[in-house]
Amino acid sequence: MAFLTEDLVFGPIHSRRLGNSLGVNLLPKFGKICTFNCVYCECGWNPEKRDEHAKLPTPREYEQTLENALRGLVGTPKEPDSITFSGNGEPTLHPDFPEIIDITVRLRDKYVPKAVISVLTNGTRIHDEKVFKALQKIDNNICKLDGGTVGIINKVNLPNVKIDLEQYVKDLQRFEGQVIIQTLFVRGEHNGMIIDNTTDEEIKLWLEHLKKIKPRKTMIYVIDRETPEKNLEKLSSDEMSKIAEKVKSLGLNVEYYS
Repeated sequence: MAFLTEDLVFGPIHSRRLGNSLGVNLLPKFGKICTFNCVYCECGWNPEKRDEHAKLPTPREYEQTLENALRGLVGTPKEPDSITFSGNGEPTLHPDFPEIIDITVRLRDKYVPKAVISVLTNGTRIHDEKVFKALQKIDNNICKLDGGTVGIINKVNLPNVKIDLEQYVKDLQRFEGQVIIQTLFVRGEHNGMIIDNTTDEEIKLWLEHLKKIKPRKTMIYVIDRETPEKNLEKLSSDEMSKIAEKVKSLGLNVEYYS
């Protein structure tokens, strides 16, 4: 079952990583649009045919919807800890993403100044300077890095864009530490191919990337919901703890969720 949302602004829901999280979905209500097709994605597989005429919310529609939501939540037990961009795919694909971030910052400051703004992104658009600058304006710029090599990233994330891992790491370095790296560790099989981003070699190279990026925090986690690929294994808490210790040994901040 795919967890698609039909709402532009939804929740708040309790997040393992972000607390009381008010979600934002900038993508179509009834389908997923993403540059990745991750084997573990809770939104399911990308559709075989993309609806080129799918309507995306305008900045004005978003502003009205978010403002109405925040007005209703201020001072209640559900007041958000985070306004979180995730939804049905990759949020930075929205053509007005930079303007929408500016709107979010303004409304956050007005209604819920203690809340953070978080964007969960696969990072495939950070080479775009407008997207890069927009992500610099938020509290939690959470970028994906699911492996140490292009080979495993291609197997885990099934990208529909070319991945230049060396350039991606350089782009992440440009945030000068103001970035959170998120990595889901998984083993399994897809279309007869073995998937495993937990091998000694993969983790060694992944750690090398972290040393260069110097993220403010690294979030590592495991499968938590139903996945489109059924032949996947959830790692144990002990395995995740050992990976976390390797990150800590570099002097980097890490959180793990198992």
